[in-house]
Amino acid sequence: MITLLRNVNVYSPTHLGMNDILIANDKIAAIAPAIHLSSDAVRIIDGQGLAAMPGLVDSLVHITGGGGEGGFHTRTPEMQLTEASLHGVTTVIGALGTDATTRSLEELVAKAKALNYEGISAYCYTGSYHLPPPTITGSVTKDIMLIDPIIGIGEVAIADHRSSQPTVNELAKVAAEARVGGMLSNKKGIVSIHTGDSEEKLQMLHRVVDESDIPAHQFYPTHINRNQSLLEAGKAWAQRGGYIDMTTSTNAQFIADGEIPAADAIAWCLQQGISAAQLTMSSDGNASLPVFDNQGHLIGLEVGKVASLFDAFSTLASTSGVSMEQAIRTVSTSPADILKLPTKGRLVAGSDADIVLFDATTFDIHHVFAKGQHMTQEGVALVKGTFEDL
Repeated sequence: MITLLRNVNVYSPTHLGMNDILIANDKIAAIAPAIHLSSDAVRIIDGQGLAAMPGLVDSLVHITGGGGEGGFHTRTPEMQLTEASLHGVTTVIGALGTDATTRSLEELVAKAKALNYEGISAYCYTGSYHLPPPTITGSVTKDIMLIDPIIGIGEVAIADHRSSQPTVNELAKVAAEARVGGMLSNKKGIVSIHTGDSEEKLQMLHRVVDESDIPAHQFYPTHINRNQSLLEAGKAWAQRGGYIDMTTSTNAQFIADGEIPAADAIAWCLQQGISAAQLTMSSDGNASLPVFDNQGHLIGLEVGKVASLFDAFSTLASTSGVSMEQAIRTVSTSPADILKLPTKGRLVAGSDADIVLFDATTFDIHHVFAKGQHMTQEGVALVKGTFEDL
C-alpha cells in the first residue's frame, strides 16, 4: 500500500517545515516539499494545518497488567491495542513488576507478539523487580540473545521496600549478563531500573559503576520525578553520562506527597543543562499505582494510563523555554536511541512509518500510522485489538 501525506509540518524531530511524506508498505519512502504520483493506487491524506512527528516510544508499559499490592482482586488489567494507538504510542516495551508469580515472562512475550500482529511494535524485558531474575531460558544473556522481543532486563527495583534488596555484586552481575547478551545479538541489553522513594536513591547504580566495568549508560532508571531530592540525584546521574526517565502516570496523592509532574521535571532538567538525548518520559501504563502510609500499608490504588504519555508531551511542548523538537525527543527519539531501535523515533526515509499527525496548537491527534498502517483517524480507531469489540 502506498500512502501520501500532503502539506504537513514535519518534525523529524528536527523541524523540516512543510513537506509531503510518502509511505510505502511499512516504511517512509521519501520526505520532500512536493511529491507527485499519478497512480490511482495511491491513497492521499491532506494534512494541511497539521504537524507530523514520529510515533511515541513508551519504554515502560505493563502490557500484561501488574500485580496489585492490595491482593489478588487488585491485579491490574492488560493493555489493549487502542490504549496505545489512540494516543500516538506506536512502540511499547513491556515489563513485569512486583508480581512475577501470577504474571509470567512467557505471557509477556506472547502479549508482545500479539500487539505486533495487531499493528504496533512491541518489545519486552526479561526479569522483574527481583534478583535473581526470572528468565525463560534460565539465563538473562540467552533470553536477550534468543528471544526476539526481549531487548534487556527490568524493571529491577532498587531503593524500594518491594525490591529484593539487591547487593552491588548482584546488580553488577545481572547488568554484565544483559550487556553481553546485547552485544552478541546487536541489541541494547539495557537494564531498566525501578527507583523507589527510599533515601538510597541512585547510590546503588553509582557503586556498580565505581566498582565494576559496567558503564553508566547500561542502566535506565525510571520514576526519577518522585520528588525533588530524587530529581537532584537524577541530575547527578545524568552528569555522569547516564539516562533518566520520568513517569507520566500519576495521581493526586502522589503529587500531594511531592511528586513532580513529568513535564515539569523534564523542563527543569533541560534548564540544568542536561541533554534531551539523556531524558525520556514513559507512562508506566497498566501498572498499579499504590499509595502507602508511613508504615508501608496500602491505603489506595489506581492504574497507570498509556494515554498519559501524549498528555505529558503536549504539556512539555507548551512549556516556556522548551522547543517542540526537545519535547518530541523525550517521548520518541531519545527512548528509541537508548533502547537501540534504529528504525524508530525519526521521520526519515527508510525508517518505520510510525507517524502522528496532530494540531500543534491544540495538540489534538488527527491521524496515527504504525508500520504504515492507518490506525486512528479523528479520534476513532480504524484498527482494534482482537477482542476489543467483544
